[in-house]
Amino acid sequence: MKKQLLTGIVWGLNALFVGAFGQSTEVTLDKVSTEPFSYSVAVPDGNYRVTVTVGHKKRAGQTVVRAESRRHFFDVISTKKGKFETVSFLVHKHSPMIDDKVRVKLKPRELTYKNWDDSLTLSFCGPAPAVKSIKVEPVSDVTTVFLCGNSTVVDQEDEPWASWGQMITRWFDDQVVVANFAESGLSCTSFLAQLRLDKILSMMKKGDYVIVEFGHNDEKEKKAGDGAWYSYSRNLKIFADRVREKGGNIIFVTPTARRLFTKDHQLGYTHGDYPEAMRTVAKREGVPFIELNGMTRRFYEALGEEGSKQALVHYPANTFANQPKPLADNTHFNPYGAWEVAKMIVMGLKQLNSPLADHLRSDWQDFNPAQPDDASQFVWHLSGGSNITKPDGN
Repeated sequence: MKKQLLTGIVWGLNALFVGAFGQSTEVTLDKVSTEPFSYSVAVPDGNYRVTVTVGHKKRAGQTVVRAESRRHFFDVISTKKGKFETVSFLVHKHSPMIDDKVRVKLKPRELTYKNWDDSLTLSFCGPAPAVKSIKVEPVSDVTTVFLCGNSTVVDQEDEPWASWGQMITRWFDDQVVVANFAESGLSCTSFLAQLRLDKILSMMKKGDYVIVEFGHNDEKEKKAGDGAWYSYSRNLKIFADRVREKGGNIIFVTPTARRLFTKDHQLGYTHGDYPEAMRTVAKREGVPFIELNGMTRRFYEALGEEGSKQALVHYPANTFANQPKPLADNTHFNPYGAWEVAKMIVMGLKQLNSPLADHLRSDWQDFNPAQPDDASQFVWHLSGGSNITKPDGN
């Protein structure tokens, strides 16, 4: 699917495209606005170092930097009139093609996702996004972290939905790049059947990482042979075996808890044997695992029965366009909830003494899910449209 070179409301570009198929691209924007805008350039699959100079010679700027399907890289960067700041970060780009004949079996709704097209897209928002210039150049000597999972992991395309996979990019330096292959509604079985792991392995190099979080949708599979201790456990071993065979590092993540409070106001359990099955496979196969199920439970309990709604897609009617009814989703996170869960993943990496934790940005501060950040102080600037259609899965 070919995307137009320019998206959003970028105009007046003075672009110099140096060669093709993986060589550097530079563009001068000299743009400041009160509305979000974006820039896209067609590039081959791979990892790219993006260098952005924010600011404007005639106006102050307040710029948030994201990429592809709302992957978050920089909070508001404030620049005074005539002042500039340059930031550098890594973006992974992939298309559905595995080779000339085989491709990932995308869902129909994914066909319009920025994550899967043939371009790398940068988006800028905030109170006054201002961008002087952009440079995009391919890199090969960095560590890639591939994400496998469902709607709690995927780069959600539209507000108000969000997941930890599109927030964790905020915390890594420019030596680690996150490649998110998750999609809403997927289980281990469907992820493998859609050839997403095949695509990952076609791009993975020795020493890269694959992080796997499943469980929400696996528990709904009821065919003969399904279940936590058979198909789910078998599939987790397939992930571990295939990743290790290619020289990669595998990490399991137990599924995020659902916000289900019982009549006596206690947080219930909804995943049955699936978290324990993952722990068992991890211990048996020597796979490091992050106890996200436990951390998200402590998070909900700390916020309380009513307060925990602030982390999920709970909004009164007419909060978003074409939303005549309230939204009340107890599985899918909003940006605040996704931000908090991403911090839990980082803490899990630190608890594992993962080398990935050596590449956290200097402003990282350790996080305790039992002491969440104040939701009222969390600020999220919209970078695109909204869609009240609930993601697949639950």
